[in-house]
Amino acid sequence: MEFEREAVPYRDPLERVNDYDEINTNPAEEHLLTQGARCMDCGVPFCQSGTGCPVDNLIPEWNHLVYNNRWREAIDRLHKTNNFPEFTGRVCPAPCEGACVLGITNPPVTIKNIENTIIDRAFEEGWIMPEPPAARTGKKVAIVGSGPAGLAAAAQLNKVGHTVTVYERADRIGGLLMYGIPNMKLDKDVVERRVNVLREEGVQFVTCAHVGRRENFPSGHMTQIMEERGCEMQYLDPSDLLKENDALLMATGATKPFDPTARCPGRGLVGVQFAMDFLTRNTKSLLDSKLDDGAYTSARDKNVIVIGGGDTGADCIGTSLRHGCKSVVNFELLDQPPAERAPNNPWPQWPRVYRLDYSHEENKAKHGNDPRAYHVLAKEFVGDDNGHIKAVKTVEVDWNKPVEGGAPFSEVAGSGKEWPADLVLLATGFVGPELEVGEMLGIKTQNPRGSWETFMGDHGPFATNVEGVFAAGDCRRGQSLVVWAINEGRGAARAIDEYLTGSSLLPAPGVTQGSALAGA
Repeated sequence: MEFEREAVPYRDPLERVNDYDEINTNPAEEHLLTQGARCMDCGVPFCQSGTGCPVDNLIPEWNHLVYNNRWREAIDRLHKTNNFPEFTGRVCPAPCEGACVLGITNPPVTIKNIENTIIDRAFEEGWIMPEPPAARTGKKVAIVGSGPAGLAAAAQLNKVGHTVTVYERADRIGGLLMYGIPNMKLDKDVVERRVNVLREEGVQFVTCAHVGRRENFPSGHMTQIMEERGCEMQYLDPSDLLKENDALLMATGATKPFDPTARCPGRGLVGVQFAMDFLTRNTKSLLDSKLDDGAYTSARDKNVIVIGGGDTGADCIGTSLRHGCKSVVNFELLDQPPAERAPNNPWPQWPRVYRLDYSHEENKAKHGNDPRAYHVLAKEFVGDDNGHIKAVKTVEVDWNKPVEGGAPFSEVAGSGKEWPADLVLLATGFVGPELEVGEMLGIKTQNPRGSWETFMGDHGPFATNVEGVFAAGDCRRGQSLVVWAINEGRGAARAIDEYLTGSSLLPAPGVTQGSALAGA
């Protein structure tokens, strides 16, 4: 409490908007020591449990170690609960900071900055070395999906000596980390650096491997994108994987997009596409050729409209600005959040307050405004004579006047507006996993959100109804955070280890059963 909160600043927005380098800057060591000193070492550290960190990071411990300049010990404490702090330190929205006890009366500790600096320094100092298991158990595990849940499970299972093979339908390992999050937020060298450590520890990776049937994939589907770009896809029957291994983990993510505009007139116009298709193609082209191959949807000189907020919407804004778009507007269905916590949003809940994400800052610096338009509902897509989008018609909504027996809002009479648009990106979330592979195995489904299906399996056991088959991550719990995927992957690894050997010394999944950001 003797020092003010000073978050590590991003690079200047007018500078960073011209490249795809990471937006983060490297803080001075003295800065981190001072910020670490702000941690009060609470008797009950809400930051690491309850509504705080889903992997129960030992936050007060490594804050104290940083404050005392004991960085080597800090990374050991950090790795005890988190396999990939370099991912969470960059892309996690930090529910730990929302639950920080200091945050009751003061700005919370800069936990995320400290975490990220610990792991980056550990790599720089050479403290992160491959640690293959001393012996193998003879048991084999196949993991479908190489996102954070699959990678966390692979790391833990390999650690205790099981032979692990991870199958990924893209041409690079990482899942959401590789193709769903833009390079400026998470540099792909950071992902590949960790994957290489896992590979040297003995984890086997198979890319361009679609586990499921060969179908006519829709435009924007990962398999279709990979085949377009010359990936020689192999199609694997999940039943064969189960026969060839002692256990099978489904960690396929929640990749089925939610489309609230499906019934809007003009939805099929050229130029209206899902956000993840836009982001995936951009990142692949960037990695393959630094965008020289042109194999992506360019926003250059276009009026861009992003429908849906959240991280994905912000990433679409940031990517469009880097393309050189003419303008960008982000439709948010909800009202603008308050500047401070509302009475119904007390500590230690995640603070639902108005904040500028990195791309909002960039648009404000470049175009002079926050790109978000609140309580706006898209009603119609208007096309030109060539079948291409040229405008979006909207109305404003009033959340204080729900429709009886209908929507939780009503449309405001006379609020209709037409927005010019050359590219519309739907960043409206996901409705669970693609169920085909589960159907092939006979996996039962559940409805955790009440309206769409995920693979059935309880948090803790992670077992499905099919013997030897487990499910973890977004494909089990629904769309959520990277840190929750790590929690699930670690928990599933323990469950599989118990299934294979009768007991396990791997840590149980975190006691955090519900997060303020679960499903955000």
